[in-house]
Amino acid sequence: MTHWFHRNPLKATAPVSFNYYGVAAGPPASKICNDLRTSRARLLELFTDLSCNPEMMKNAADSYFSLLQGFINSLDESTQESKLRYIQNFKWTDTLQGHVPSAQQDAVFELISMGFNVALWYTKYASRLAGKENITEDEAKEVHRSLKIAAGIFKHLKESHIPKLITPAEKGRDLEARLIEAYIIQCQAEAQEVTIARAIELKHAPGLIAALAYETANFYQKADHTLSSLEPAYSAKWKKYLHLKMCFYTAYAYCYHGQTLLASDKCGEAIRSLQEAEKLYAKAEALCKEYGETKGPGPTVKPSGHLFFRKLGNLVKNTLEKCQRENGFIYFQKIPTEAPQLELKANYGLVEPVPFEFPPTSAHWTPETLAAFDLTKRPKDDSAKPKPDEEIKPVKEPDIKPQKDTGCYIS
Repeated sequence: MTHWFHRNPLKATAPVSFNYYGVAAGPPASKICNDLRTSRARLLELFTDLSCNPEMMKNAADSYFSLLQGFINSLDESTQESKLRYIQNFKWTDTLQGHVPSAQQDAVFELISMGFNVALWYTKYASRLAGKENITEDEAKEVHRSLKIAAGIFKHLKESHIPKLITPAEKGRDLEARLIEAYIIQCQAEAQEVTIARAIELKHAPGLIAALAYETANFYQKADHTLSSLEPAYSAKWKKYLHLKMCFYTAYAYCYHGQTLLASDKCGEAIRSLQEAEKLYAKAEALCKEYGETKGPGPTVKPSGHLFFRKLGNLVKNTLEKCQRENGFIYFQKIPTEAPQLELKANYGLVEPVPFEFPPTSAHWTPETLAAFDLTKRPKDDSAKPKPDEEIKPVKEPDIKPQKDTGCYIS
């Protein structure tokens, strides 16, 4: 599915040295700081490494997060947080708002922001894998699973960690409820797209395909509505993508619902359902053009050029013509003026996020290691604290060239 999924940019961050001269005394404390620095740098490198796979990402993320937990959680559980939680200032940009970062002196902010980027990596990995010329069944399953993992990470951040921030997220920033909810829903919707393609490939019942398409369209509509109150300057492109996908899958639902109606000898209603599919498909085509002309974060994808998109247009046209022929020869039924109400519920194939938890605190954190950090030795004037309005260079992401589109469904 080359150029099928819209992706916003990765978050960028300022380097963190984890050098606490005078505060971190002794080899164990120095080793922890060095391991934090190297594991963070390694994880950031993997975000743009095309050879990285989910196993490599999980290992690198677990390595860094388990060390970072020592800055967040108390080892003896006598207090709710580590004494080191506020020792370091972290700066991160947002996926929609350019290069001016948010900054918080809080290790929880770092945990959430880096976790957010890990989730984004899974969505980008899924997109790259889905864009392969001849995707195998195992690869399709990995696309499906990666999107569900991403949804699970976003959901865990939203429910379990963002509420712990001392400074709430500003409006329109990644950690704000509307944005993170839109990311969760988009991941679920895209995973269901894989399910729909599989159901079509295996020639499942039109009723099931229609229901799945309708549920997926509802996901996209919900994500679009979630972003409705955001500033159009940075959300318009993303919203266009969500809207065109909503129209596309509603057209799919009406197309396959029409086949179900025809099989039940309701030819007049089938024609009306197919006419609605034709109208929505034309609207999706127009929205593809508008999406391509809308400025905003992320590279522009080209869904209307994809064979999966164009095949629906042919399917709607051919099925409608068949229904009209059958009605003219056999049924002679009146065509309703109103399109049939889609009240479709899928009993199979609905996507739920894969539950996610951060790893426990690394075994390298011991009471002795923690005691070696003496916060009374911190300099009075922390001049190393970065200014929040400094710009951070965006992450240079690899340019993925679209492969030849064979029109194969994900199967």
